[in-house]
Amino acid sequence: MGDSFILSGNDLAALAFFLLVWAFFALAADGKLFSRVSLTTAMNAQREAWMRTMARRELRMIDTSIMIGLQQGTAFFASSSIFAIGGCFALLGASERVLTVLSDMPYIGSTSRGLFETKVLGLVVLLAHAFFKFGWSYRLFNYCSILIGAVPVTRDEATNDAETEAAVVRAAKMNILAGKHFAAGLQGIFFSIAYLGWFVNAGVFALTTLLLLAVLIRRQFFSAARAAVLAQAPAQTGPGSGVSMRPDNQ
Repeated sequence: MGDSFILSGNDLAALAFFLLVWAFFALAADGKLFSRVSLTTAMNAQREAWMRTMARRELRMIDTSIMIGLQQGTAFFASSSIFAIGGCFALLGASERVLTVLSDMPYIGSTSRGLFETKVLGLVVLLAHAFFKFGWSYRLFNYCSILIGAVPVTRDEATNDAETEAAVVRAAKMNILAGKHFAAGLQGIFFSIAYLGWFVNAGVFALTTLLLLAVLIRRQFFSAARAAVLAQAPAQTGPGSGVSMRPDNQ
């Protein structure tokens, strides 16, 4: 980093805008900014419903299978984050070659090696953040599996005692917390894609950030997935009922 790596005013403004958008979306997805229910909030309610249904099952192979699937998905993204971090360090080792390629591309201004390496290190920070979120989520899902095993079987709703209710609440809260950290890791991955626009220029960086925000807001608040989670059960389904289970928008 022998060259100057001082960020310009446009770069600083674009970076600040990127961080503000990320914080805004994180709060919105957690249901802290809008009254409209987000997909994340709706799924948290389903996680709690899952734990209450699980308490009524004597054999919980279904629940353990679901937990294994959640852990495997978390482990996959954690491993992918590590590989991406390794790729960033390989990129640092080939800075001169990459800068030569970038200089021949349209709409990309001249960039010093120091500035380029600073941006790459920023990408490393984003991916490291995602990795730690996925790693902690994996651990929390493991804890949740233990808490599921500790929930007594509810044989009759009328006799559901305080001990069983407390065990269900503990498992539900741990599951929701694990999901929250997993979602935070995914946000790190998604926003690292928008971050790539910075390698072009500050204007493109702001544009890719806005485009990503639009996509994520739509998925959280206006997507077919959200509609499916919040859908009320129809009075009758099946052949001849006139009710279609096919979502209008994939």
